[in-house]
Amino acid sequence: MLWQTMNQTVELGWDFYIPVLMFVALIALAVPVWAAIGTAAIAMLVMSGDLPLSLVGEKLFTGIDAFALTAVPLFILTGDVLVRTGLSRKFLDVAEALTCFAKGGFGSATVLVCGMFAAISGSDAAGAAAVGRMTIDRLVESGYPRPYACALVAAGACTGILIPPSIAYIIIGLVLGISASTLFLAALIPGLAILISILITNLIMNRLYAWEGGGMMTMGEWFANLLRSLKSGWYAFIVPGIIFYGIFSGRLTPTEAGATAVVVTILMGFILGTLRLADFPAMLVSSAKVNGVILPIIAFSAPLAEALAIMGVPQGFVTSVTMMTDEPWLLILLMIGILIAAGCVMETTPNIVILAPILKPLADNIGMNEIQFCIMMITALGVGFITPPLGLNLFVVSGITGESILKIAWRAIPFVLCMFVVVLLIAYVPAISTSLLPEIYK
Repeated sequence: MLWQTMNQTVELGWDFYIPVLMFVALIALAVPVWAAIGTAAIAMLVMSGDLPLSLVGEKLFTGIDAFALTAVPLFILTGDVLVRTGLSRKFLDVAEALTCFAKGGFGSATVLVCGMFAAISGSDAAGAAAVGRMTIDRLVESGYPRPYACALVAAGACTGILIPPSIAYIIIGLVLGISASTLFLAALIPGLAILISILITNLIMNRLYAWEGGGMMTMGEWFANLLRSLKSGWYAFIVPGIIFYGIFSGRLTPTEAGATAVVVTILMGFILGTLRLADFPAMLVSSAKVNGVILPIIAFSAPLAEALAIMGVPQGFVTSVTMMTDEPWLLILLMIGILIAAGCVMETTPNIVILAPILKPLADNIGMNEIQFCIMMITALGVGFITPPLGLNLFVVSGITGESILKIAWRAIPFVLCMFVVVLLIAYVPAISTSLLPEIYK
């Protein structure tokens, strides 16, 4: 196959296709993603002969030799500490007090607490597990079918990578050389838009099926109830307050905010008596397992990205696509389709490190703002967390409840559709992503 670029003709031969087929086969055989990526990268380097094999070792080191990546384990650890100290339950109490007067109140509270958890941990799987254990049984008691309750938690937990601070935005910022703090600011409105769309969808489903009633309380009763919840759990909001104020005021980098959040959460656990020294080994092991999945993928993706760049794959892809159509709206739709399809079969981290360098030149070619591209990409990939066959959140809530993944996925369809609508808005309305940014980024 020949890909015509502006400066040269790029011929993709077996040195490209065999490594790609190897990667697909290894993924299908459930080989760890980092091993599949590493094998494909080494095969591509050996077969092409364009780059020395020593590049692998060098890129493995430089791929993760970045200060920004230190924030990833810190936010993961913060989420674990949050659960073990019981502070996450305080979020649920406040969320429930906020929504208790409305029809579908506890369902709405479940989505809100997913957003609150996302604003601290930056991880969707951690949010699905933590919130699912607290809410799914109560949702069923409130009248929701168990598969729908699972789908609601899985959808709400998608905000883990969409509401800042988000591990996904740290990674795409590292890959494309964009400040994570800038991406966090840009992601604020889109992340809240996803959260609100899920809330509205749940309210509509409640109106259609009358699963959950609402309390008949006066405004005074509701306000008094909210004040009681805030009085007993206000301190839980210190942690997200520190993170948001520190990052968005520019006083703290994401890494510094993550470190501060870990220390503050641990201190609060000791003060409240809900955290003991004996809890630390299990807590650290749990965080290390999650971190151990993410960082090897980033490391092994670095030599693969280098090989693809040398072979001219990103430029060739852009030219080949634009030869078919030069309509920006069609090219945007194509990118969204690729991202959602990729999110259905692979986790966010490998999708970011593989697809971001390939698709960004296409976005640049049609004049899309690079910040808007990043927000669109992460949000589109987020849809994949509740779509088979790999929807991670589906597996998490299925593991907690024992419910069939297919039943949960079927109930998640309304949430997939509402998230897709937000993805389209982000893609075609730049102001959603850039309105909070300084003029230099617009």
